[in-house]
Amino acid sequence: MELVREALASGFFRKTDTAIIIHDLDALEAGFTALGAVFPPTTLTAVAVKANPLPPLIALLAKRGAGAEVASLPELRLALAAGVPPERIVFDSPAKTREELREAVRLGVHVNADNLDELDRLAELTAEPGMPEISAGLRINPQTGLGRIRATSVAGSYSKFGVPLQERPRIKAAFARYPWLHGLHVHVGSQGCPLDLLVAGSAAVFDLAEEINREQGPGRISLFDLGGGLPAAYRETDRPVTARTYMIALAARCPELFSGAYRLVTEFGRVLHAPCAVAVSRVEYVKRQPGHRTAILHLGADAFVRECYNPKFWPHQAVALDPNGVEKKGKTAIWHLAGPLCFSGDFPIRQARLPRIEPGDLVAIRDAGAYALSMWSRYNSRQIPRIIGRRNGRFSVLREREDPMDVVRFWLGSGER
Repeated sequence: MELVREALASGFFRKTDTAIIIHDLDALEAGFTALGAVFPPTTLTAVAVKANPLPPLIALLAKRGAGAEVASLPELRLALAAGVPPERIVFDSPAKTREELREAVRLGVHVNADNLDELDRLAELTAEPGMPEISAGLRINPQTGLGRIRATSVAGSYSKFGVPLQERPRIKAAFARYPWLHGLHVHVGSQGCPLDLLVAGSAAVFDLAEEINREQGPGRISLFDLGGGLPAAYRETDRPVTARTYMIALAARCPELFSGAYRLVTEFGRVLHAPCAVAVSRVEYVKRQPGHRTAILHLGADAFVRECYNPKFWPHQAVALDPNGVEKKGKTAIWHLAGPLCFSGDFPIRQARLPRIEPGDLVAIRDAGAYALSMWSRYNSRQIPRIIGRRNGRFSVLREREDPMDVVRFWLGSGER
């Protein structure tokens, strides 16, 4: 836990901080470089903003050539504010309004339509004076099956996302009708999707792309969006699908996808961000009851929503540290790590095997870079902790800790400030 010790020693993890999130920015940059090296150089690596919306992280990646996958107008604004050029932004959402579509098209953002009615709305914009040429794709549900986590799988026979692949005639008719529609988009799920499912989903939609190009002319579809879905390794025993393994398997099944006829887009988020941050909480109290040892932390379901509600599928590893950030040693026992919120399921980790924990110690939760801060819950109106990053041996504050009045202003709303 070198990051924690250094943050304490440098004064960036202050005595007043009950919790902190630390990002390894060198690891994030290295991960992005490695991910980009797997795919053809013309590929747009549009990092999912939903995984981690911190503007300094978006900006860091944008300087390395990253794009941004956004799923709301505020995410679009975050990407633009962080310096992502509009032409490197991909707008995905199943509920885009006419106003949101107009704004995206006006800016020159690529839009992945989620349904055929959305294409009709885009078509209406082409008649508006001064509107630039539309860049759009259509999301297809490949209907190839679900992964082991149903809540994050989107390629079953039914899904709220995309146009079902079985509606082939209507999909082809849309491409015949709209000349500005030039892309296809597919995503099968996030975490819990095995290699064969990832490949099957992309391959099914790629076969459709090839079919449309044969029937409507070469290059009718020139952009293919592979979505995201590569898993992170949360357990020490996890051996997740890697980007290179995925690319090799996909190239074996669909070699034409890498022929240069298509511009590829990827939308990975979790696999890039998750391993690059650690969340650290001070231990406020320790409770001992017959058969149970519980450490009360300052991070719970506010930061780890999925982990608390569905720990089977969202496990994390924890490390016990002394107040100076040194890893504790000695005989281990089973500990419950409980959060500060007022409901009985608020346990980021149950039954962690750790050395003896005392009040004032620290608990570090690994792999907290994705879908932690971005899913922050306002239940009990807890403050978002200080968030720092280390790059080239130096720390900086990425987001300052909220004070109580920041939370008051949040609930009052912008009109009452």
